[in-house]
Amino acid sequence: MENLRETIFRTLTRPETILKIKTILPKLFQIAELECSRAGKIGMEVGSLREKIIISFLINTFGNESVETFRITEPEADVKVNGIPLSIKTITGNGGIKAVWTVDASSAQTFLKNYQPKCDIILVKIDWKTGKGGLFVIPIEVQQQLFKSMKEDYLQLPKQGTNPRGVEFNKSAVEKMLVHKDTIKILIDWKKEKIEYDVYKRWVDYWSNKI
Repeated sequence: MENLRETIFRTLTRPETILKIKTILPKLFQIAELECSRAGKIGMEVGSLREKIIISFLINTFGNESVETFRITEPEADVKVNGIPLSIKTITGNGGIKAVWTVDASSAQTFLKNYQPKCDIILVKIDWKTGKGGLFVIPIEVQQQLFKSMKEDYLQLPKQGTNPRGVEFNKSAVEKMLVHKDTIKILIDWKKEKIEYDVYKRWVDYWSNKI
C-alpha cells in the first residue's frame, strides 16, 4: 500500500501538476519580487513571500484540510502535508541556502554539532539571467546519504567577520542533492514577462470596503 510520502511525491510528478508549476510559478515569483522591491532592490522578506506561494500551491494541490502551517514543532519544517513535514527553501542564482537561521555564532556552532537531516526539502532554484533552474523535491534519504558521505563538508558556517545568522548547506552538497537520481526534478524556464502590477491596489481595495 502506498504510504503518505509516496502519495505526495506521486502527486507532484503528475503531468498536470508539473505543467502548473512550470507555467504559474515564475509569474508568482516575479510578483513576489515586485512586492518586496524598494528603489530597485529586492528585500530579504521576499523569501517569506516565496514560501507562502509554495504553501499556497500545496494547499491548492492537496486541499486545505491536508496542509498544516501552524504549530509546526519539527526542526527545519515549514509546513506539513498529510502529516508529513516539509522544509521549503528558495535560492536565486548561485546564492547560499540556509539550513537554519541562527542569532549568533554560538547557536550556529551548536546546530552544526547536533545536525541531522529531519525532513524532505522542496527547493526552488531561480535564475532569471540564465533561465535555468526549477523545483526540486529532495527526499530525506538523499540528504542522509550525502550527510553521511560528506560529514563535516555537508554544512558550513559563515566566514568570520560576516553576518553569523545562519548555517548554510555546502554548495557542493546542494549540487549533489539536485542531480541525485532520487531527487524529483521539475525544470523551469525562468523568464520574466511584462506585468502591470500595482503593489498597493489590494490594500487600497480593502480600505475602500467595509470590514
